[in-house]
Amino acid sequence: MKDYYRIFGLPPSATLTEIKNTYRKKASALHPDRNPDASAQADFQELQEAYEVLSDTDKRRAYDDNRRRSLIENPLETAREMWSAYLKASLR
Repeated sequence: MKDYYRIFGLPPSATLTEIKNTYRKKASALHPDRNPDASAQADFQELQEAYEVLSDTDKRRAYDDNRRRSLIENPLETAREMWSAYLKASLR
């Protein structure tokens, strides 16, 4: 499970306004037309995917529920996935 809040650098309690503002800033910086970095396209698509979920009330509620369940039902796998994503992001 991808941690969409980590992609935005926001806590799960972030408001829709905070999500929208962060999306605009990050999308501008990551857009492949503006960013020549090889990973820009993939990062931009990941950001769009996260925004699609977090900006829609119903999708966000379902995502948050699934996120909570994953931490409870399969904490080791979820922790591994989150740490892997965190380490990957910190090495960029």
